[in-house]
Amino acid sequence: MRVLLYTGKGGVGKTSVSAATALRCAELGYRTVVVSTDSAHSLADSFDVPLGPEPTPIMTNLWGQELDVLHEMDKHWGNIRQYMASVFAWRGLEEIIAEEMTMPPGMEELTSLIQFVHLYDSGSYDVIIMDCAPTGATLQLLVMPEIGRWYLEKIFPLQKKAVTLGAPLLRAITDMPLPDEQIFDAVEQWIRHLDRMHQLLTDREQSSARLVLNPEKMVIKEAQRTFTYLNLYGYPTDAVICNRVLPPEVTDAYFAEWHAIQAHYRETIQDAFAPLPILDVPFYDREVVGLDMLQRMGHQLFADRDPTDVFYAGEEPRIVKTENGYTLRMPLPFVSGTDVQLTQSSANELIVHIGNHKRLISLPHTLASMNVQSASHKNGILYVTFVT
Repeated sequence: MRVLLYTGKGGVGKTSVSAATALRCAELGYRTVVVSTDSAHSLADSFDVPLGPEPTPIMTNLWGQELDVLHEMDKHWGNIRQYMASVFAWRGLEEIIAEEMTMPPGMEELTSLIQFVHLYDSGSYDVIIMDCAPTGATLQLLVMPEIGRWYLEKIFPLQKKAVTLGAPLLRAITDMPLPDEQIFDAVEQWIRHLDRMHQLLTDREQSSARLVLNPEKMVIKEAQRTFTYLNLYGYPTDAVICNRVLPPEVTDAYFAEWHAIQAHYRETIQDAFAPLPILDVPFYDREVVGLDMLQRMGHQLFADRDPTDVFYAGEEPRIVKTENGYTLRMPLPFVSGTDVQLTQSSANELIVHIGNHKRLISLPHTLASMNVQSASHKNGILYVTFVT
C-alpha cells in the first residue's frame, strides 16, 4: 500500500493536485481513495461530483471521501461522547449545549487520523491520498501522536488508577458520572490508533508527504518551515509540486513581469529544496474542475512517472557510534544552530525545540544513560553527541 499526503499553504492548489494524483493512480489500475481532512471541503467541487462521509465511488478504481466530524464521532467516539455529555449535563448545561461541548477543538484532525488507520486496515485500497488542511492544521494533526503517546505513558495510568481507587468514595459523596472500564479502554484504543498512524506515516517505504506551493515568496517561506517541521517529527517528504507556473507560450506584455518574478522564485525553489524533485504544473487557461481537467493535470504533473513511486528517499534520523560515545544525526533543513534548543529530561527523553514546535524523542537505553556533550547544526543536519 502507498500513502501520499499533500500539504501546503491555503490556496496553492492542494486539492486539485491531490485529486489529479488520485485520478492518475486509478488510471494506472491502483484501487485509490482520496480523503479530504480540511473542514472547508472542496474535494467534491474539484471532481464536480457529490462525495459523502464514507468512501464514495467516482470512477473505476477511484473513491473520494470528505470527512464529517459528526459522522466520525458517532461512529468511533460513541460511548466516550455519551460520557462527556453526561458530565456536562450533570454540571447543569442544557442537553443541546452539552452535546456541542463534546466536540472539543482538534476533533476534526483527530477523527481524520483514526479514519486513515481504518482505511489502511481495511485492505480495500492500494493507494490512500490525504488532501490535508493548510499547513498549520496539518502540523497540529501530525504532532498528535507524539502528544498521545506521552499522555498514554505519563498521565493516563495515573488517571485510571486514581478513578479506580477513588470511585467508591466519590460515589458516596457525589452523583457525578464516573468513567468505567469501557471508557478507559476506548480512550486507550484511540491513542494507540494515533501511535499506529505515526508508525505508518513515518515508514519511508510506503508513506510520503508532498509539498504543494506556488512560485511566490510568502508561499515558499511557509513551505520551507513546513519541510523543517516534517523532518522534526520524522515524516518523509519525497517531492515538491510547483503549481500554477505561467507557461512560456503566454507572451502577452501584461504577464512579462510575472514571468520574470516566477522565473526568479522557481530558481529559489530549486536551490532551496534540492535534491528533492520539483514537479511543475502549469497555470491552465481554465479552471481545474472535473475529470477531464484533472486528467490533464495528472498527465502533465507526472508525465511517464508512476505517482506511487518514492521520488526521493532522503536521510532519516540515525545514531552513529563514535570513539567516546554516540552521535544522533537528525535532518533539520532551513534552520540555524541558534534556532534549535535542546533539553535532556530525566525521563529518558531529548526535547528538541524549534520555534513554537517541539518534539520529545524517547532515547534508547544506551543513550538515556549518557549525557549530551555537544550539539551542532551543519548543512541541514543536527548532530547531538552523547558521552558517558
